[in-house]
Amino acid sequence: MIINTVILSWVTFIYFGSAVFYIFKMVTGKEFCGSLASIIAFIGLIAQTAGLILRWFESYKMGIGHAPLSNLYESLIFFSWTTVLLYLIIEWRVKTKNLGAFVVPFAFFSMAFASFSPNVNARIQPLIPALQSNWLISHVITCFFGYAALTIACGLGFMYLLKGLEKGESPRLFFRLLPDREIVDELTYHSVVIGFIFLTLGIITGSVWAYSAWGSYWSWDPKETWSLITWLIYAAMLHSRFVRGWRGKRMAIMSIIGFASVLFTYFGVNYLPGLHSYF
Repeated sequence: MIINTVILSWVTFIYFGSAVFYIFKMVTGKEFCGSLASIIAFIGLIAQTAGLILRWFESYKMGIGHAPLSNLYESLIFFSWTTVLLYLIIEWRVKTKNLGAFVVPFAFFSMAFASFSPNVNARIQPLIPALQSNWLISHVITCFFGYAALTIACGLGFMYLLKGLEKGESPRLFFRLLPDREIVDELTYHSVVIGFIFLTLGIITGSVWAYSAWGSYWSWDPKETWSLITWLIYAAMLHSRFVRGWRGKRMAIMSIIGFASVLFTYFGVNYLPGLHSYF
């Protein structure tokens, strides 16, 4: 096994440990658990960064020489990396760790699927002709930063709905530790805006790349079609907030529905024939 895959496999367990401590923090309210969860997540992010860089270098040693963004394994790893990176930035800005229990598990499951699924090939492979373009890095980075922001919005949506189950004047500690719903709603909105911007850039860079590779900006390939559907869902979500004043529960539900579309855009289209089936 190549050293980069060993490192990335260990990152799976690191993120699992971080997720567990984030959940302990949310349930018990102990700050020690939250601090330990953040430290573990940061260590995992550093190790994952090192693993990705090593994989990049090793591809050059093999004479292939491309960024580790070209197949399902590498995209799962990168999705996990962007999710943890954006989450830690948000945690640092808003000074709350409870969101980690709703976000870091996504990174863990992504890493676990990449590392242990028999259907995912972890070997470094040469690029197919369609991927041999300078647009590869810009397109994948913008798309996956968008996916990461929308993952965080989904986690916030679940948090908002869970907070809504709070009953009585003296709720359990678990509910008291969750941020106020107004704060969660605002964070959801900002996460969706960031995700929508990156998703838009991803579609634009993908269209330009498609023209250079296939001579057409848009071919209604299944992944292109579902990317547009996902974009329209979030566009409708933001439009509803600006024009109709949607907030709270409606936005939380929409963030979860939108993320379901993201997942189908990412995974579901792999089982449909098309130009993006190699992902």
